[in-house]
Amino acid sequence: MKDPKRAASNSVPLQGLGVYHTPALLNETLEGMNIKPDGVYVDVTFGGGGHSREILARLGENGKLIAFDQDEDAIKNALKDPRFIFVRSNFMYLKNFLRYHNIEKVDGILGDLGVSSHHFDEAERGFSFRFDGDLDMRMNTKSPLTAAVILNTYSEEQLADVFYLYGELHNSRKIAKTIVNARGTTPFNKIFPFIEVLKPFFGREKEKKDMARVFQALRIEVNKEMDVLKSLLDQSLEVLNPEGRLVILTYHSLEDRLVKNFFRSGNFEGKLEKDFYGNILSPLKAINNKVIIANAAEIARNPRARSAKLRIAELK
Repeated sequence: MKDPKRAASNSVPLQGLGVYHTPALLNETLEGMNIKPDGVYVDVTFGGGGHSREILARLGENGKLIAFDQDEDAIKNALKDPRFIFVRSNFMYLKNFLRYHNIEKVDGILGDLGVSSHHFDEAERGFSFRFDGDLDMRMNTKSPLTAAVILNTYSEEQLADVFYLYGELHNSRKIAKTIVNARGTTPFNKIFPFIEVLKPFFGREKEKKDMARVFQALRIEVNKEMDVLKSLLDQSLEVLNPEGRLVILTYHSLEDRLVKNFFRSGNFEGKLEKDFYGNILSPLKAINNKVIIANAAEIARNPRARSAKLRIAELK
């Protein structure tokens, strides 16, 4: 068995074609999980398997790891280990699949909510505006909802809400109106024609940043990411053992705010309830009161770690 004290390479290869994903804050994440050799753990965002490999390296013969991923590409990275169970499904069904595998409680749950480098670098998946791929953005390629469907069928009001709530774009109504007018002539199917329609809204100095917000908003809506995250957080309270760890990596302020509120108060609004003595009533105890971010050395190795924020909590 692999030496638990020796960390593997952060880069996870994909079928000899390059790197599937480089996990951010890998060591900090694993330390935060406080892994017991005979514990039961869940990696709800398996991806290239970088986190899962390191969790298995720290488990003994009686330990167990369950990994979730709804993306068909992730199956290629599934690990051959008797202690490992791969579930091809969205982690919003966490509790159901644990029950299916006769698991009532677990000692730790890890969620790395970032999009894999693999997804950004595959033009046909439509996650990046660097390529003229299809307007897709589905994590689960069997889902009928794509970015193109949203752009071509949502009402002007619905589109404005998506861009405002999930992209935090203050000119969302103007963007939505322009999209609705443009699609009346030519439906949106490819990325570059869509970008051309948006360019007048963004100055050259902020074009990439604002375009990223548009794509973020569409991706969140396509995959219902905020609803799925809320479901995971709620279910974690039911399936974690006392002192079990919930370790979440976020990559934008919407996710981080939700996780921060939930860790602090046990609800998504961050509304604090206190007992008679003024003590905060929350089912979780934050392990790191200050969010953990990547240092300069890691960002130099892995630029996508720049936006990663790590929060760790323990069930009381």
